[in-house]
Amino acid sequence: MSARMSNASAPASPLKGPPPPNPGVPAGHDHGKLFPLAIGALGIVYGDIGTSPLYALKECFAKVDGKVAPHAMEVGHDSVLGILSLVFWALTLVVTVKYLSFITRADNKGEGGMFALLALLPDRQRKSTAMAVMVGLFGAALLYGEGIITPGVSVLSAVEGLGVATHAMDTFIVPITLVILTGLFIVQKRGTGGIGRVFGPVMFVWFVVIAALGVRSIVSYPEVLEAANPYWAFRLFQSNPWHAFVVLGSVTLCITGGEALYADMGHFGAKPIRVSWFAMVFPALLLNYFGQGAFLLTHGWVENPFYEIVPRSMLYPMVALATAATVIASQALISGAFSLTRQAVQLGFMPRVTIVHTSAENAGQIYVPEVNYALMVACLALVVIFQKSSNLTAAYGIAVTGAMSITSVVFFFVATRNWKWPVWKALPLLVLFLSVDIPFFLANTLKFFDGGWVPTVIGISMFALMTTWKRGRAELAGRFNVSLMPLSALLEDLEATKPHRVRGTAVFMSGNSDGTPPVLLHHLKHNQVLHRQVVLLSIVPRDVPTVPKEEQIEVIEQGNGFWRVVWNSGFMETPNVPKILLRAREHELVCEPSTTSYFLGRETLLTSGKSPMMLWRKLLFAFVSRNALSATSYFGLPPGRVVELGMQVDL
Repeated sequence: MSARMSNASAPASPLKGPPPPNPGVPAGHDHGKLFPLAIGALGIVYGDIGTSPLYALKECFAKVDGKVAPHAMEVGHDSVLGILSLVFWALTLVVTVKYLSFITRADNKGEGGMFALLALLPDRQRKSTAMAVMVGLFGAALLYGEGIITPGVSVLSAVEGLGVATHAMDTFIVPITLVILTGLFIVQKRGTGGIGRVFGPVMFVWFVVIAALGVRSIVSYPEVLEAANPYWAFRLFQSNPWHAFVVLGSVTLCITGGEALYADMGHFGAKPIRVSWFAMVFPALLLNYFGQGAFLLTHGWVENPFYEIVPRSMLYPMVALATAATVIASQALISGAFSLTRQAVQLGFMPRVTIVHTSAENAGQIYVPEVNYALMVACLALVVIFQKSSNLTAAYGIAVTGAMSITSVVFFFVATRNWKWPVWKALPLLVLFLSVDIPFFLANTLKFFDGGWVPTVIGISMFALMTTWKRGRAELAGRFNVSLMPLSALLEDLEATKPHRVRGTAVFMSGNSDGTPPVLLHHLKHNQVLHRQVVLLSIVPRDVPTVPKEEQIEVIEQGNGFWRVVWNSGFMETPNVPKILLRAREHELVCEPSTTSYFLGRETLLTSGKSPMMLWRKLLFAFVSRNALSATSYFGLPPGRVVELGMQVDL
């Protein structure tokens, strides 16, 4: 989890760009040495899926008031081996085959994630592409639901280990969780650079420890390794098809984090991520799951099989290590939400927000306060409402499996539309992916009223916001384009009327790189004066993560003191206008900061017009527009040199 100028004035056309010349090979990324990157990926990429053993198997055999939960099974030889077989093949098919073998090939100049995937779709065949974009947008919206739930369920499940050590701590579990989560969100503004360096080593220790605990338990019942045989999964469905289908909703918990794996690909590259998975994460997870299964087969049902395989003398240190691991997993999801928001803003699907760069070396490390505190309030509220990780896990699966299913569909469109794969080659992959994704998704819909409604409501709300903002900016741009004056016509008129010119430079932000900005005409109409040097600045979003330096800026002298500057910006970049003007000096355009003024248009939106937008969309768009971050802050303009001209627009 980027419509630059589309937020300042009129939006540019989104989601288009040439297909990658070599899908799967990141372009423009220097990922450095393999080993340190593979260690780093343990923390950022695999934090979520790596902490799933805390609660996944526990939920598969959960009990409520002494009775087997509706989404769980009774502990028995066949049921334990059957569920372990489902876990084994879910990890194999979803993570190893789907994401690591195929989805990670769909990189956009080395970047992954839903918006990077959408940006690979061409504008051709608009009907099918538009459908894929809408589906993908909803997938991105669901990821916000996952980002809200993950910190709560992860940290809560770790702290619940205190209750295994002594029931005297039961009443303190939720307060301790709230304190940890509050601290996690508060420190976000300091950036993750320093603490991020310890993510990988801490998770390395985590995976080593959970693997060792698994081996220690497997030794007591090595027959549990038979679960790798898919026969036990088929037998589970054969003996009780409906109950086996229902339990898939709990098995889903072992594959949470698949989307995070893809979204964080740009930080490390596909190869280090694959090395981490096969060398450490995959074997450690399997050993721990099988170790928990062996304990259940030898001791019968226990409330928390993860902590039961921990020696009593190591229980408190393990709670501390698990808490650290879940904080890291939560951090990865929070950072992902920041990145997802920036991409959405840059591509024109969300209004401007405050983007703070927390590292001078790494442009990817950002902090978005609006998103951070919204996540914090929502996450803390969920912990208070649901109280137990078992209750929260019911809300988890729909967001995870919904996003995974949508990724499969959009990948099919990318493969056939962008890479020109024949349908006979791409369709079997889609069928394979969905044959796993859809049963998991349907099983999780059964938990809708137990908490699954939470990510659904969040996803629908975010989808409505993104589509309304995009539609509203398009309608607004259409209104301006109707009366758009060609720049050549304006220059001819100025040559004839010769308005008074004053010293200095006036910079007019323009969403259209061809015509005359409406704010310029508004200024000229009311003030009857122009600066000696006029710069028409357009920031054009490109559907690539970053734009090469030599392709970023275009400066054209128009005559009569007018200059047009076009800045191309990727969806992983945040534009800064003063820095852009410094770059323009390389093209003989000199703007002295002390004599440069910036002119922006501020539209007052009225909802009584004839726009085909529904009234609720008009009201939402107007409300969000009023509360969006000002262009002055977003584009880094010096506040004392900005002039805003108000205009009323009737939608």
